[in-house]
Amino acid sequence: MTSDLDGRTALVTGGAGGIGLACVRALAAAGAKVHVVDLDGERAEAAATEVGGWAHTADLADPATIDRLPTEVDVLVNNAGIQHVAPIQDFPPGDFARIQALMVTAPFLLIRHTLPSMYAKGWGRIVNMSSVHGLRASPYKAAYVAAKHGLEGLSKVAALEGAEHGVTSNCVNPGYVRTPLVDNQIDAQAAEHDIPREDVVSKVLLKRAAIKKLIEADDVASLVTWLCSPHAGHVTGASIPLDGGWTAA
Repeated sequence: MTSDLDGRTALVTGGAGGIGLACVRALAAAGAKVHVVDLDGERAEAAATEVGGWAHTADLADPATIDRLPTEVDVLVNNAGIQHVAPIQDFPPGDFARIQALMVTAPFLLIRHTLPSMYAKGWGRIVNMSSVHGLRASPYKAAYVAAKHGLEGLSKVAALEGAEHGVTSNCVNPGYVRTPLVDNQIDAQAAEHDIPREDVVSKVLLKRAAIKKLIEADDVASLVTWLCSPHAGHVTGASIPLDGGWTAA
């Protein structure tokens, strides 16, 4: 428990579960008041109630919803995301477009929405939840890889423009994180290939990683919280891998 963010206000998208919920809890523990934004309104309410924050139900793939979100925030965590896996020739164009809308256009609009307040205060933190797939590619993930690469570029531009205003912008690049979504993936792969769950983790998901363990959401949230702290004022325009050595190879 720290008080690095006492008096600060944060907004976390996809904040009702997984990495987003871990970030909500960590930022609140550091002293911030947190706006929890999620497509699932009931879970957003539960998360906001837990930390004494505010809940907002929003489909961020619809640009109109962003205008209804708060502008007066000090910390913005662009975390919301979805996945669809298919070869390019079979990839549904509608799914490709929705992933770009949610994971590139929405972060752009949210940054645009909140920057004036940050600039006016002379302080702000933007953390974009990228992925190891923002730095590397994998087959069958055309939309996700394209979106994360786009988010990387957006984050760097925000860093360069925000520097003179006291605003930093960074990407966090996790590998596979232990979340309900990944747990379901493990179960599905184990059933499909008739192999133990632990083999799915070490030989399929973490084949490229040096450390054959899933990352914990709380560890990602700890890095996010540090990037939002006063101690990270000179860290901007960075992409920080949290990937068990995946990108080192």
